Amino acid sequence: MSEPLVASRTALDALLEDLEACDGLDGMRLVMRRLRDHFAVRHMAYLWLDATGLQSACDTYSEAWRTRYLDHLYLRVDPVVTGCYQRFRPVDWKRLDWSSRAARAFQADALAHGLGSQGFSVPIHGPHGQFALFSANDGRDDDAWARFSAAHGRDLILLAHFLHRKAIEIEPERRPETGQALSPREIDAMTMLAMGHSRAQVASALSISEHTLRVYIEGARFKLGAMNTTHAVARAIGRGLIVV
Repeated sequence: MSEPLVASRTALDALLEDLEACDGLDGMRLVMRRLRDHFAVRHMAYLWLDATGLQSACDTYSEAWRTRYLDHLYLRVDPVVTGCYQRFRPVDWKRLDWSSRAARAFQADALAHGLGSQGFSVPIHGPHGQFALFSANDGRDDDAWARFSAAHGRDLILLAHFLHRKAIEIEPERRPETGQALSPREIDAMTMLAMGHSRAQVASALSISEHTLRVYIEGARFKLGAMNTTHAVARAIGRGLIVV
């Protein structure tokens, strides 16, 4: 690994440690701005809502755009929200449906308020209709954005997981249904299985034997009350314990 990459990784790890130390949304917002600068994008945003429609947010948008978004009820027509609600994997905004008149008007208004046309979003689903969404936004061209997504996609998924976990810690009413917590290794195993990796690939990536991996998988399955590994992965995603 080259020195610039090592320095970048060290800086990101330090920011994640600062995020872990936050004890309120104000602290999360400060770290979010630093993360935005670290990745050199225009904006980052974490949005949470549930089946009742209530939502809260931690983002780097201007106050003018936040107010306009709420006043114009853009939550109902925002293709990023409506499109990602039906997905479990990260989404590039260009793959969403912007063809309706309402979506085009929304996009034009967003661009006028300083947002870029490019975006990378990580949907997070929980029980009882709970839904969270982390997005990175910028205005660079398609080729540059494709390179950015390829280079930083995994880090953005990790960041989405950290933000969601911290939000649940700060606001316990968001917490998923009770149950035994998964260990970090169990989360790693479940996440990689959910992403489609084979057991051999997961064991290799985690530098453990397949026998040890089986112990982690069975431990997660027991804690989640799942009938099999596929059921365990589905429950872990549904409870917001892993992000894929």
